Amino acid sequence: MLKPKILLHCCCAPCLIAPYYKLRAEGKELSVFWFNPNIHPLGEYIKRRNTLRDFAAKENIDLIEEDEYGLVNFLQATLKNIENRCLYCYETRLNAVAKTAKELGFSSFSTTMLYSKYQKHELIVDIALKMSAKYGIDFFYEDWRSLWWEGRKLAKEAGLYRQQYCGCIFSEEERYREQIQRDRPKENKDLSN
Repeated sequence: MLKPKILLHCCCAPCLIAPYYKLRAEGKELSVFWFNPNIHPLGEYIKRRNTLRDFAAKENIDLIEEDEYGLVNFLQATLKNIENRCLYCYETRLNAVAKTAKELGFSSFSTTMLYSKYQKHELIVDIALKMSAKYGIDFFYEDWRSLWWEGRKLAKEAGLYRQQYCGCIFSEEERYREQIQRDRPKENKDLSN
């Protein structure tokens, strides 16, 4: 009897490393799926994709790629409702992994987005369950957020490129705007003290 095989959507190698080692230690069989049209700009997309390719080659991981830099489609779908862009982002990627898993005969699908403490975990799970029902394939759920610090340590030790923001140009702006605000010297200091 064949073991069930998981198609694991992966947003980047640093988010993959700890869940991958855990799943491998548990004897789970998996392939990794790259589909991230939400990552911008193009230079960032290429860095993350190539880092994943290198890690997959080093670990002998079966990597399936749907290599689509999707800036235009992403902007067209999100510009009118930037605050809800994550919904579009999650739906697009989870639809792709569930559909691909079904088409290629995997027993289930999952995503490394479940690893990040910065993602909207419950929303990801809700959408994944909808995609599971839509395509008639199991959603393999595991909350990997407890592996966050271990994953960061492993990624650093492995010399993996570690990005500074979630992926889209809006998250890039938010991340660096917050840093600028944090680093800006306090204006209007009370000089009377």
